[in-house]
Amino acid sequence: MFEKLSNLFTPAVRSLPLFPLSTVLFPGGRMPLRIFEQRYLDLAKSCLADDGTFGVCGIREGGEVGAPAIPYELGTEARIVEWDMPQPGIFHVIVEGLERYIARSWQTLPSGLLVAETESVSEEKPCEIPDELRLGAEVLEHLLTEHQIEPAETHYEDAVWVGYRLSELLPFKLKVRQDLLEMNDSVMRLRIIDQFLRQNAR
Repeated sequence: MFEKLSNLFTPAVRSLPLFPLSTVLFPGGRMPLRIFEQRYLDLAKSCLADDGTFGVCGIREGGEVGAPAIPYELGTEARIVEWDMPQPGIFHVIVEGLERYIARSWQTLPSGLLVAETESVSEEKPCEIPDELRLGAEVLEHLLTEHQIEPAETHYEDAVWVGYRLSELLPFKLKVRQDLLEMNDSVMRLRIIDQFLRQNAR
């Protein structure tokens, strides 16, 4: 998958702390996080103080808690947009997905925090949904209404936006979500989702 994206990387390399999870974050999406491990509490405080960002990435091997996990190389840069501390030592935050990145290498700090050398992946350009794939937009509108989710903006004609949002909401396994995140063909992503929807509607 990364070979297909190789011509989309920006040349700038920068360090990005990582937050490995058993799911993935898509550009433009929002995700709640409950933070209680010291390494991530320190990360959240630093990001709030400096308007910093970090990388949310799926876990290839390991777990969310304890020893540092081995992450997938491609993830999404995230920024904290809401936060609360219901009790000492616990942060509740909501993060927003920015652009995708690929980690070229990473190291584990003494705290257990992973820090990666990353390059950004170019943003997918808006793309009109083909008529035969309109089912996805209809299902998405239903899901958002059912779950009482009100996005700041809606783009039901855009294959990129619809594909990302369905990838978040549908019950996919981590590896499938990761594959959908790594794709850079918005129509193909939506076509795969369309097949899933039709198979599970039977």
